[in-house]
Amino acid sequence: MRRDWKELDQQVTVAGQIRPEDVGQLAAAGFRVVMCNRPDGEEPGQPDWNEIAEACKHNGIAARYLPQADRSPTDYAVSGFVGAMRETEGKVFAYCRSGARSEALWNAAKARMAAGG
Repeated sequence: MRRDWKELDQQVTVAGQIRPEDVGQLAAAGFRVVMCNRPDGEEPGQPDWNEIAEACKHNGIAARYLPQADRSPTDYAVSGFVGAMRETEGKVFAYCRSGARSEALWNAAKARMAAGG
């Protein structure tokens, strides 16, 4: 697995697309949640979310699918990101094509939490 992970804070790390076979390494690294912020079928060869979710189940990691079509966070995705951060005791790994959408969602989630939301 690539290690182009970007740790945003002590809880959240973001990265580009992962593959089902990468999930075991995420579990070994202590992640409790894997969150996909990328729609299925965005580009040829991209693993389907169901494959990643099945690998998460097999490795004892919670799986959350909060697809985001671009870097403009939707209320749905921000709320889901806030929920993952609040409900998870431990580390959250979020990914999209490059990690940029996941980071934008994290920034929006942090702003919402700081505002009391």
